[in-house]
Amino acid sequence: MSVAELDFDSCYRAVTARDARFDGRFYTAVTSTRIYCRPICPARTPASRNVRFYRHAASAEAAGFRPCKRCRPELSPGDPGWDHRGDLIGRALRLIDEGVADDGGIARLAGRLHITERHLHRLFTTEIGVGPLAVARTKRLLLAKQLLTETGLPITDVAFASGFGSVRQFNATMKETYGFTPGELRATASGNGGRAVADTSLTLRLHRREPYDSRTLLRFLRARAIPGLETVDETSYSRVVPGGTVSLTPLPGHVRLDVELDDTRGLARVVARCRRLLDLDADPQAIADALGRTSLGPLVTANPGLRVPGAWDGFEIAVRAVVGQQISVAGARTLLGRIVARAGHEGVLFPTPGELLEADLEGLGLTGRRVATLRALAVCVAEGEVDLDGAQEPAQVVSRLLSLPGIGPWTASYVALRALRDPDAWPDGDLVLRRTMARLDIPEDHIERWRPWRAYAALHLWSAA
Repeated sequence: MSVAELDFDSCYRAVTARDARFDGRFYTAVTSTRIYCRPICPARTPASRNVRFYRHAASAEAAGFRPCKRCRPELSPGDPGWDHRGDLIGRALRLIDEGVADDGGIARLAGRLHITERHLHRLFTTEIGVGPLAVARTKRLLLAKQLLTETGLPITDVAFASGFGSVRQFNATMKETYGFTPGELRATASGNGGRAVADTSLTLRLHRREPYDSRTLLRFLRARAIPGLETVDETSYSRVVPGGTVSLTPLPGHVRLDVELDDTRGLARVVARCRRLLDLDADPQAIADALGRTSLGPLVTANPGLRVPGAWDGFEIAVRAVVGQQISVAGARTLLGRIVARAGHEGVLFPTPGELLEADLEGLGLTGRRVATLRALAVCVAEGEVDLDGAQEPAQVVSRLLSLPGIGPWTASYVALRALRDPDAWPDGDLVLRRTMARLDIPEDHIERWRPWRAYAALHLWSAA
C-alpha cells in the first residue's frame, strides 16, 4: 500500500473505533494541534476536517507534525506489510532498522541493495512520501524519545545509542523536529524523574499485535538453544551478543527487553534484531483469516497468535540449518555448542564467517562433507555473494544457497523462513511436517492453499507434532 492508496474513510473509521489492528499501519496527523498519533490514541477523535493520514511516521514529521506524548508513536509495532516484503523497499527498511544508514549514510544503504541513490530515493518517495534519509532520521528520533522517556541513560549516551553522530546534532534535530530539547523531554518524562543514570543496563518495551503465542515460540527456541550462547526457559529468552547480553521476556501487551552493552551505539541494531527474532511485527489476524479457512483451521484456532521464530543473525541460522540436516534437534544443539566453543569469540559468541573459516572443525562430530559445506557457506557470505541479513531478495539468496555443495531445498527454505523473513517459505521434504500432515489427514496438495503464509503453516504443524 503506497501513500496514494491510503483510503481516508477507512482510516478515519479505524481511528474512531481505536482499532488495534491498524496500529503501525498508518498515523493520524491533526492540523489543529500539529500532533500525529497512533490509530489507538485514547485522546478524543478529531474532526475529520482536521485530519491527515500518513503511511509512515517519517512522512508525518516531514509535514511538520510532532509525535503525541500520550499514545507515543515510537511504541507502535512495525507495519506488517513492510516486515514481510522481499522487495527493495522492504529490504531497505530492514537495513535502516539495522543502522546501515546511520553508519554509512544513504550511499552505503544503496550500495548494499545494489542500486543508485537516486533510484532508492525515487522508490521511497513513491511508496512512503519521503526519502530514506528522512525515514532513518525519524527512526533515530523515535528511539531517542523512548530512551529519554523510559530510561535514565545520560543524554549524551542517548544521542549515540539512537544513531546520531554528535550531541549537538541530536539536540538541534530534536528541537527543530519536535519543538523541545532532549533535556526538556527528560525533565517531564515519567518513571525516571528526569535523572540521568550512568549504567550499562537498560530496559525497554517492545510492543506487538495481539494475540501473541509466546509459549510456543519460547518452546521452539528452548529446544534449539545453543549451550553457552543461549538460555531459554518457560518465560524468557537470553543470549550473549557482541559486547553484552540481551534478555527478552514476553509480558501482557509487550515484550520486556533487558539489555547490557559495553557500547550503547549498537542499541538500534539490537532492538531491530530482537523484534525480528520474536516476530513482533506480524499481523496475526491476517494470517489467521487466511489459514483458518483451510485444513489448518483447527490448529489455527487452538494456537492463536503463533509466530515464526526469526534470527538474531542470518549466518547463524544458515549454519544451524546445515548442521541440523538429517539429525535430531538435540543432536544439532550439541554440535552447535561445540562449534561455538571452538570457533566463536572467547568461546561464547557465535562465530563470524571469517572465524569459522579459520577454525579447526575436526573432532567435533561433524562429517567431512558437513565441514566442507560449512566452509563453502562461510566463503560465500564472507565474500558478499549472499547477504543473509536482509539486503538481497529471498529468491536470489535461496538460488545461490542451492548452488553450494551439501545444501538442498530443505536447508535453503529453512534459512528463508527464519533469516530472510519470507512468510511463504516452506521446508520441502521435512519429515516431521510430512508425518504430521499424514496424521491429520491433510493432503500434500493443500500446501499450495496456504500461500502466502506457508511459513506460519509449517510452524502450526511443527507445534502440533
